[in-house]
Amino acid sequence: MTDPLARINVPAKGNQKLEKFMSCVNADPELTQLWKSANVNAVDRAGMSDHGPVHVQIVANAAYKMLRLLVAAEVPPSIVKDHGLENDDAAIVVVGGALLHDIGMAVQRENHELLGASIAWDTLRRVLSPIYEPGERTIVAADILHCMIAHQTDEICLTIESGIVKVADALDMTHGRSRIPFEAGEVNIHSVSAQAIKSVELKTGILKPIRVEIQMNNYAGIFQLDELLKRKLRTSTISECVEVSATITGDPGRDLGVVYSL
Repeated sequence: MTDPLARINVPAKGNQKLEKFMSCVNADPELTQLWKSANVNAVDRAGMSDHGPVHVQIVANAAYKMLRLLVAAEVPPSIVKDHGLENDDAAIVVVGGALLHDIGMAVQRENHELLGASIAWDTLRRVLSPIYEPGERTIVAADILHCMIAHQTDEICLTIESGIVKVADALDMTHGRSRIPFEAGEVNIHSVSAQAIKSVELKTGILKPIRVEIQMNNYAGIFQLDELLKRKLRTSTISECVEVSATITGDPGRDLGVVYSL
């Protein structure tokens, strides 16, 4: 029986394919266990931040929202442009990539993106088969696998969808949820900055399709932005579509404005 506590909630927003995909994902006990095992390795054994169901749900919802903002701005997803599929299929790619990007952590941290891709094919066949015929299923699965591999900071993204997943992964950095590893109990820029991000919001941009608004408790949060979000934006395919602003909470007049807009 599927653990109800591990159930992932990504509202389909009228996308029937995505709704069916999420039903298949939440009914798959092997995937549920991969998320749990990834967290055992990350949190319990390595002392790192959460890489399990909570993290992937945050990333999946952020990725789907960014995709909708790009589509609204008439930026075509790669699976539409290159394979003639639909925006609804691009949603499955970004959500699927977000949900699976860290399953390799169930094996080990080092090269977890490659390990995850190597074990994801059977999972993708199970959760995509009720939605697609073999040809389209293969296209969607391949693009999901690329999202998984390309979420690593220095890996170059080849699709709009993989760029979305990479940036969405970096956005899970609010208070205590830093993607930057640090030693628990140590007081340094890593630990202080991990507590500095109060909120992250995605909105329609002023100058670009996507605006990321970040509220920080103190200036140490800039380390998170520079070492994580900025680096991932640079190797994504959506850097020209994103503007980032940061504000120091409770300090009127200390709006940092657009910290960077690549």
